[in-house]
Amino acid sequence: MSYRRVFLSLLLGAFAMTTHAAGPHDSDWITPAETSQFRTTPSYEQTLAYLQRLQQTAPGKIKLETFGISPQGRPMTVVIASSDGTFTPDAARAAHKPIVLLQAGIHPGEIEGKDAGLMLLRDIAVTGKYPHLLDHLVLVYIPVFSVDGHENSSPYNRINQNGPESMGFRGQSQYLNLNRDYIKADAPEMQDWLKLWQTWLPDFLIDVHTTDGADYQYDLTWYTEDPHKLDPAIARWQRKTIVDETMPAYEKRGHLASIYLEFKDGRDPRKGIENFGSGPRFSTGYAALQNRPALLLETHMLKSYAVRVHAIYDLLAVLLGDINRDPSALLAATSKADADTIARAGNANVQVPLTFKLDPTSAPFELKGYTFTQTHSDISNDTWIQYDPSKPQTYRIDNWNGLLPDLSITPPAAYVIPGEWTSIIEKLDTHGIAYRRIGHPMKKVEAEAYQLDQPQWASEPFEGHVMLRTFSLHTAPTEVRLPPGSVIVPLNQRAANVAIELLEPQAPDSLLHWGYLNAIFEAKEYGEPRVLEKLARDMMAKDPKLKAEFEQKLHDDPTFAANSRARLEFFFERSPWYSVQAVGAYPVLRLNAAQLAILGTK
Repeated sequence: MSYRRVFLSLLLGAFAMTTHAAGPHDSDWITPAETSQFRTTPSYEQTLAYLQRLQQTAPGKIKLETFGISPQGRPMTVVIASSDGTFTPDAARAAHKPIVLLQAGIHPGEIEGKDAGLMLLRDIAVTGKYPHLLDHLVLVYIPVFSVDGHENSSPYNRINQNGPESMGFRGQSQYLNLNRDYIKADAPEMQDWLKLWQTWLPDFLIDVHTTDGADYQYDLTWYTEDPHKLDPAIARWQRKTIVDETMPAYEKRGHLASIYLEFKDGRDPRKGIENFGSGPRFSTGYAALQNRPALLLETHMLKSYAVRVHAIYDLLAVLLGDINRDPSALLAATSKADADTIARAGNANVQVPLTFKLDPTSAPFELKGYTFTQTHSDISNDTWIQYDPSKPQTYRIDNWNGLLPDLSITPPAAYVIPGEWTSIIEKLDTHGIAYRRIGHPMKKVEAEAYQLDQPQWASEPFEGHVMLRTFSLHTAPTEVRLPPGSVIVPLNQRAANVAIELLEPQAPDSLLHWGYLNAIFEAKEYGEPRVLEKLARDMMAKDPKLKAEFEQKLHDDPTFAANSRARLEFFFERSPWYSVQAVGAYPVLRLNAAQLAILGTK
């Protein structure tokens, strides 16, 4: 880092501390990070001690609760803050106050949100700097989401980052990345978070991170989900509040902010930016499924820790102020989105996008970056980009952040899950999805079924799973028998989009794609080669077209031709001995409105 850059970083940090630190009469309330002049960030124990002092001093404004226990036995703490002791979801709803969920430390090496939150709570509850910021909303604040990862602290956890001196680890104690876990919900921490979500049902989610990637002038970048992923009411609120109101006011406080910068080619920023591809495994993508706006905040890794913390502090103060001034707008947007989702159930004309593609039309974008050089590296045999932060430069580049729906489906009126598929039903419970359990056997249930073939899996694990990458799919009407304990999942519920993501096989984060249903592709009965030899001859003698198909495959596919077992399996897989095993039969069934009405009377 250049001398000039260090000097500027220290100067900005000193200015930020002068601007935001409590006055001399409030010196007892200087946070641990401020005390160290932002060289360090406090331990989890120190963080909780500070929050407990706040609660003791301002019990009518601050309340601490434990919402879970980490795998290593640490309490997961949430802070409820309001100006008048509105400390429960029911009280918040009765007072018509929107609920804002602010979380920090889901990646605990990226911990600015914790220290900014401590400072902001102090200035709300003790110093009186923002006495009315929470008059018309309730703040639900998680200072550290991944508490075990937070305590796995080291100076060497984030090679790309400029401070603090020691920082937490990206994964939790079971080596899971919580910000890839929202929809599959493997981690105990995520399961506890989902209970908190269902208890409070926030109207808005803010998730605080720190970037990796390129160097540029901005001290903060931000991301919201594309409008095509959102109910129109949510998209309009996001645009008006975040884009039109909050960000301009934030920059007036001396900050430089940008939309999230995902460069098409990290070796050359001039090639433009694109959407990073958020989905339901991420915080903002999951909130979108829940009909809630969400804001991802990314401070810039190479700015000083002081600058980064105050960037978050100021953004939160401005954003919460905007919501506090017009709480009814946020409540109206989330209420409208929930109502729209419930009302569309059973409508055969509705299309719900499952996947998205980049809009081929770009928009111009002005990137406030730095000059850089590109040299060939003898080590990597690739291009090495090196920035010069002493030389700011503006580049006019293309922005391909826009998304368009790609694969869409018409959702059913309801899904049916046979009772033996307990792992699927348990995921419904984890996400708070409503269903009706069948208490007796049911014969001749008519439904639509998926048949899946030609599965291909990833070559290595990801987040503890070997994911199913591709498969072929076709639908067919079916008539099934359902055992007791089977469940009907109607889609006239506000969480319908979560159910669709879990249960539609082609959804990117479906249980199928995550590998929970890999067993459906496994044949359990098999044929001995000596038996299949005779079977093959009998089948070719009876079916000349099959014989021709076999001979053509021998000609076209040398790998197949060289594999004696595959040649025999060609015939076994086309025989009734194989088809009776229902290999690739997807267990989740779809009901249309008429089928659901009939089933509802039984």
